[in-house]
Amino acid sequence: MMNRSILRASLFALALSPMMALPSAAFAQAVPAQLRPADQGWVARVQDTLASITTLQARFLQTAPDGKTTSGTATLSRPGRMRFDYDSPSPLLLVANNGRVVFQDRSVGQVTTIPLDRTPLGLLLRPDLHLSGDVTVTGFEHTSGQLHVTLERSDNPGEGNLTLLLSDSPLALLGWIVQDAQGRSTRIALSDVHLGGAVAQSLFVLPKAEN
Repeated sequence: MMNRSILRASLFALALSPMMALPSAAFAQAVPAQLRPADQGWVARVQDTLASITTLQARFLQTAPDGKTTSGTATLSRPGRMRFDYDSPSPLLLVANNGRVVFQDRSVGQVTTIPLDRTPLGLLLRPDLHLSGDVTVTGFEHTSGQLHVTLERSDNPGEGNLTLLLSDSPLALLGWIVQDAQGRSTRIALSDVHLGGAVAQSLFVLPKAEN
């Protein structure tokens, strides 16, 4: 079983901009990838595909920077809502709603809250999802039936990046990789993905610390 401190750190890597990043003024602007016209077409299609997602339910497998894995159930309801339930015996829960991301360690009743717009996955939950402007495509690969699209915040590339993983036929989200400012990567692989349909909004009630 994954050490709890390692898993908690992986949770932060999954959704947060690195806590130890330097001030944004210390970084130059993100350097855009050199995209061919065909690549630009794929990026536009990826943007449209992600923006069309209203709800998503899936199983996930998370691989931590040390190579250890854990699994659970992911639920997204765009815009702005997300939940990651980690399988027992993990006591951890992640919920995003109302512009915040809340982590809960149910074994001790501890919660941590940060603004959603400071998280890489906040890019997927924004109502006006786009892959330009304040977001820069800094990497693109299309090989073996998969697309890898790497994104950085345009004015602060040093805080890490988010790489979206998609199949090309059909064009569908397979998961993502979050790399922090120290180069440590946390990977999420999705399976048994269901798009659309009703999702209980009670899933996105933000947890509170226990008294």
